[in-house]
Amino acid sequence: METLRFLETGARDAAFNMGLDEAILDAVSAGASPPTLRFYSWKPKAVSLGYFQGIDDELDTDACAARGVDVVRRVTGGGAVFHDDELTYSLVVPETHPLAAGSILDTYRAICAGLVEGFRILGITAEFAPINDVVAGGKKLSGNAQTRKKGCVLQHGTVLLGVDVDEMFALLKVPAEKMRGKLVADVKARVSSVALALGRSVGWDEAVSAFRQGFSLGLGVELADGRPSEAELAGARVLADSKFSRREWIRKR
Repeated sequence: METLRFLETGARDAAFNMGLDEAILDAVSAGASPPTLRFYSWKPKAVSLGYFQGIDDELDTDACAARGVDVVRRVTGGGAVFHDDELTYSLVVPETHPLAAGSILDTYRAICAGLVEGFRILGITAEFAPINDVVAGGKKLSGNAQTRKKGCVLQHGTVLLGVDVDEMFALLKVPAEKMRGKLVADVKARVSSVALALGRSVGWDEAVSAFRQGFSLGLGVELADGRPSEAELAGARVLADSKFSRREWIRKR
């Protein structure tokens, strides 16, 4: 059975989190690090924009600043994500890896199998919902995004341990203020969380344990405890300072 390096890096700010994802991708691409699964969270809360999104179209940046919410742009596509009570994962493998075989949809399905297993371990019956979600009872519990660059696949995504739709919509722009109540109600009908699905809160340690087992079973791999290399940490800090925290990057579109 193949072994992936497993990293649990805890809660960090948004720019560092995105910097470390990219630094790990660079290291795997160069052959300096093995294929890697990483679990992390966000402190302070953050909104990550998809690579192609326009910040002024999506976010109320004044509201984010007033609430102390970080804003960052991802290297992956997709929509804006509010990161609060969640477990976030990232997986980096070479494009030659079996998990990267086939189409983009095939890769999403293969990697999201780890999420499905993790939810099962917690007692939630979930399933992959193309193209990049995991749902239970028709409600979204996990959203995922992917990029392919430097000969590698980077996929990262969220596990919603809890969800505060009202706070999320306080940060996002709504086309017309009178539509806000309807949009909030629609999202509450379509999005759930581990806490809502189980009727109890699930803490970080329980979530990490469940989804570590889930990824091992779902992906058919062993996970070996590791830590980011000094080069990866240095690269993450450089990328956080020179790219992900820079106004030019955040306001790229």
